[in-house]
Amino acid sequence: MLQAEKIHYRYHHDVPLLEELDCTIEPGEIVGLPGPSGCGKSTLGRLLAGYHTPQAGTISRGGNPLQTGGYCPVQMIFQHPEMSVNPRWRIRKILEEGNNDHAELVRSFGIHQNWLERYPHELSGGELQRIALIRAMTPATRYLIADEMTASLDPGTQALIWQNVMSWSKSRDVGILAISHDVNLLERICDRIDSTFTRVNAFAT
Repeated sequence: MLQAEKIHYRYHHDVPLLEELDCTIEPGEIVGLPGPSGCGKSTLGRLLAGYHTPQAGTISRGGNPLQTGGYCPVQMIFQHPEMSVNPRWRIRKILEEGNNDHAELVRSFGIHQNWLERYPHELSGGELQRIALIRAMTPATRYLIADEMTASLDPGTQALIWQNVMSWSKSRDVGILAISHDVNLLERICDRIDSTFTRVNAFAT
């Protein structure tokens, strides 16, 4: 289980963004996290993936502190994949950076072989997002944080991506936190919805 307990986090001298926050994701579980912009959803995702360190509270996996060296078992996928790949590498090298056993995923995500010799700027946003996902979907990945990862994509590409991610999650027992403004999407793909940020917003209103 991936677990955040009593998390506190603030940026610089701002008021705390997260206070006494708890969150759990079980292996193989897809959890939806809706909420308004600026409420802390992405910050929580970054904390769970090890990009930030909480100022108080703990983040653990299976009862142990989250791994800080080497390959992190919690991977995060962002809305804009061009920000997470090396623009000077060909697609084949980008894939091999994370996942040397990607042939099956390449087929299921509809990746054309000629894409592999291209550079990131030569692919569309939806095409590049599939590459970023395949790179993260390794046997060593036990949890995936999907932060609005299909928000800017057309419905067909969105459906293709989530169909494959959901199948992978269940077959490999990988837990997923799906962060999105699109509650209808979350209701379709998730096992449960975490209402932490919608409760906070309702209380504040």
